Amino acid sequence: MSTFHGLEMAKQALFTQQSALYTTGHNIANANTEGYSRQRVNFETTTPYPSVGRNRPQIPGQIGTGVEAGSVQRIRNQFLDTQYRGENSLSGYWSTRAEAFSRMEGLLNEPSETGLNASMDQFWQSLNGLATNPENSGARSVVVQRGQALAETFRYLDNSLDTIRGDLKQQLESNVNNVNSILRQIDDINTEVRKLETNGFVTNDLYDRRDVLIDELSNMMEVSVGYDESSASAKDIAQGVATIKVGDIVLVNGADGGHSTVSINNGDANYDAVEKLVVTDANEVESIIDMPPGKEGSIAALIQAYGYSDGTEIKGDYSDILATLDDMAFKFADAFNGVHQLGYGLDGNTGRNFFEELASTENAAKLIKVDASIMENPSLVAASNDGISGDGGNASDLADVLYNDLVFENGEKTSIKDFYESVIGKLGVNASEANRMADNTTILLTQVQNQRLSISSVSLDEEMSNLVKFQHAYNAAARSLTAYDELIDRVINNMGLVGR
Repeated sequence: MSTFHGLEMAKQALFTQQSALYTTGHNIANANTEGYSRQRVNFETTTPYPSVGRNRPQIPGQIGTGVEAGSVQRIRNQFLDTQYRGENSLSGYWSTRAEAFSRMEGLLNEPSETGLNASMDQFWQSLNGLATNPENSGARSVVVQRGQALAETFRYLDNSLDTIRGDLKQQLESNVNNVNSILRQIDDINTEVRKLETNGFVTNDLYDRRDVLIDELSNMMEVSVGYDESSASAKDIAQGVATIKVGDIVLVNGADGGHSTVSINNGDANYDAVEKLVVTDANEVESIIDMPPGKEGSIAALIQAYGYSDGTEIKGDYSDILATLDDMAFKFADAFNGVHQLGYGLDGNTGRNFFEELASTENAAKLIKVDASIMENPSLVAASNDGISGDGGNASDLADVLYNDLVFENGEKTSIKDFYESVIGKLGVNASEANRMADNTTILLTQVQNQRLSISSVSLDEEMSNLVKFQHAYNAAARSLTAYDELIDRVINNMGLVGR
């Protein structure tokens, strides 16, 4: 074995410890970088001497030839990544759903002094006041004002809910655009990973960037992730290219390259509801994600809140409450007008509507208003049953309409007051469930994330300890290099004086 073997071994030791120091410095520099996974150098012994062969020297055994940096590996647990993304999908769904219910509850604001229930109570009180004083012009004006206030409350709720629904539409479109952007970025990273892994590199920082994008994607959709070998020449620890799927539909094709585009199909230009999500791959082949959506990801929650087409029906939290308000407004106005037509105004005429006639339940809450003639002349309010002076029987009957049974679209037979209270009660139950599930999924998500961080995050204490360890190893390697230098110097300069 050559005397210079020791120099080479010491040199390799220096380079290897230097790689470990550089990697430790990289970890420290990225201690606060989101999504960064700590890295380590895998030390490997180099091929010992001599190798197997007929002409190998006769020595007691193989002699080690030193160390080399076999690879730089990031510390990551794929099982925890999968678990985190599953919890992240649930958290995205329930958090978004809870927020949508919170906005609805805040708007309806029940019980309160300004909500629809309070408007109905005030209208009922004004009608009872008119029944007591049917010829009092002030009492008649109050009835008209309270009736108009009730109609305005219906219109306000309808318009406000419609505005929030428009916000949900924009949020849904933004989420879908974000999904498409993430899919494109993941595909770009796959392309870079394939190039680098083919040349024997392990692209740890690119893996981290890709994982951050997949984590973000999992909050919006429930996705599954698989990895394909990028090249036969890639190292064993190379992660490869990622394939992303939603169900059986491929969003990013790691093996062949390319990514899909997600779009919303609403069935018609009015965008009344989401009919389906269309996934178009790189070859323009379309796949369909049918409705109703599942319970994973913020996109599913936004569709659930905004509204979706389920066969011939439109369902969804906001579309349902808007349809309920339309049903209430139509049924109440129709029943109230029916009783009002039976009574007499101070002009002695009968057969007059109090509210403007509504053709159907469609947009009834948006269109309900007090008849223009009654708005101008409160004496036309039909407070009397028979037109006799002092008779307020019909005003009393009109007040009873608020407590008389009506048959609503869902088949329920009850008063409008009880029906509305039932609607508010169901909303409260749904909102409470969404808040509870949002809290639970957030707790579980945090637990899994803490587990991930305990494995993958950078500990500055540990890295400082590694710095000291690798520095001492570097110094020792340098000292051994000096020792070999002295040994060679002795052989060359201080031995064999013949010929001088």
